[in-house]
Amino acid sequence: MRLPRNRPLRIALGVALCIGGILGFLPVLGFWMIPLGLIVLSVDVAPVRRFRRRLAVRWENRRRRKSEARAAD
Repeated sequence: MRLPRNRPLRIALGVALCIGGILGFLPVLGFWMIPLGLIVLSVDVAPVRRFRRRLAVRWENRRRRKSEARAAD
C-alpha cells in the first residue's frame, strides 16, 4: 500500500486508523487498525518511529535466540 506524499494527510490517516482501532468492537472496524496506524505515524512522528524500531530490534533478538536454542538441541 502506498502512503500519501502529503505529510498532514499521512498523519491524519495514521490518527484515523488508531482511533478506528480503539473502536474495534464495532462490526466494521477492528483492533488490527491500531498497529497499522502506528506504522503509518512512524513515518513522520519521531517518538512512534523510535518505539517501532525498538520493538523490531527486540522481536528480531527474540527470534534469533529461539532459532539458536533450536539449533543447539
